[in-house]
Amino acid sequence: MLEIVPAEKDDLILVQEVAHQTWPHTFGKILSPEQIEYMLNWMYSVETLGKQLSEGHQFFLVKEDGKAIGYLGIQVNYEPRKTKIHKVYILPNQQGKGLGKLLFAKAKEVAKANNQDFLQLNVNRENQPAIDFYIHYGFKELRREVIDIGNGYVMDDIIFEYPLH
Repeated sequence: MLEIVPAEKDDLILVQEVAHQTWPHTFGKILSPEQIEYMLNWMYSVETLGKQLSEGHQFFLVKEDGKAIGYLGIQVNYEPRKTKIHKVYILPNQQGKGLGKLLFAKAKEVAKANNQDFLQLNVNRENQPAIDFYIHYGFKELRREVIDIGNGYVMDDIIFEYPLH
């Protein structure tokens, strides 16, 4: 049985586990193994995820028969009336089954329930499958930015926005 459930503090280890399985597959041809490891340690430590949860981020797990196979991380009012999709990943062996669409629908549901006008997200400008997915679902490019994340690494991103009305 497939379900999307809110992740509580004790579930953040599941988010971390899915990230560690997904990132090398997603970014292996875009980023060096060293940068992937750096970013996973920086962004996906249980402490970092817990801090985000305490600051109002919401995490959702997509589970099949009780096993976490993907996740969504959002922040309502990241900017006024905009919900930011910070994290959305599906295990490589589960991709292509419509789970991304389900998580996108969950983000829209939460944003609309909180009277938001837009969804916003960043995508690595070399991640063509993700870019194609978001364009297909109606996201529009807002701008591009390069973010220094330390240790000599940057995130070279396209910021996409999706109108909710």
